[in-house]
Amino acid sequence: MSRICQLTGKTAMGGNNVSHSNTKTPRQFKVNLKRKKFFVPETGEWVTLRVSTSAIKNINKKGIFACLKEAKENGIMA
Repeated sequence: MSRICQLTGKTAMGGNNVSHSNTKTPRQFKVNLKRKKFFVPETGEWVTLRVSTSAIKNINKKGIFACLKEAKENGIMA
């Protein structure tokens, strides 16, 4: 399974490690993903998602139903 947030669509980003001698070597900045269960009160069911920690903060702020609706509108979630 690839490391992609199911709500925001965040993926790994490329960059460089820069040493003290200013030598650059490729690296990846990976997404901080957590597998989490959420209860959706509007539908009365539990949903298990693999989401980034920033998406968890958005869920706490907006609510799970609004975040799921937004992800479907943006085409991230089917």
